[in-house]
Amino acid sequence: MQFQAKEDIEAPIDKVFAILSDVNAMERQALRRGIKVRRITTEDGPEAGMRWNAGFKFRGRDMLADVLLCRFEPPEALAFEGQSGGLDTTFEVDLTALSPGRTRMSVTTALLPRTLSARLLVQSLKLAKGRVTRKFSVRVAQFAKTVEERARKET
Repeated sequence: MQFQAKEDIEAPIDKVFAILSDVNAMERQALRRGIKVRRITTEDGPEAGMRWNAGFKFRGRDMLADVLLCRFEPPEALAFEGQSGGLDTTFEVDLTALSPGRTRMSVTTALLPRTLSARLLVQSLKLAKGRVTRKFSVRVAQFAKTVEERARKET
C-alpha cells in the first residue's frame, strides 16, 4: 500500500534539503511527539547507513521500530526504511527545484506487511484509503509549511 503527496515550498532547494536532513532536529521533534528515539550509529551528520531505534504507542500497544537512512543524495533525495513488528515501511522525500526560490517536495510512503496481523492492519487502511490519503496529504502540507517557515527564519 502506498501514499503520495506533493507540496511546493517557497524556499531554495538547498535550504529545504538542509532542514529535512537535520537529524538532530528530527529526533527532537519525534521526542516532543512522545516517540522514544535512540540513535544506533555514532555519526553526527546525516549520511546513508544511519540507524535509529524508536519506541511508540500504536492503538494502545507499545511498539518498537528500527529505522535506517538508506538514501542520502543532497540536495535531491532522502529515503528511510523501517521495520516494526511484521510491517516494513519506506519513506522517501524527493525535491525538485522549480525556480531559485521555490522547491517541490514529493513524499511517498509504502507499507509492506510481512505477518498476518500486519496484513490485517494494511487491509483496514485500504478500506479507509480515501480518508487516510487525505490525512497524509494534510500532514505533508503542514510539514511543508513548517519547513517554509523555518527556511524564512534562517534567511
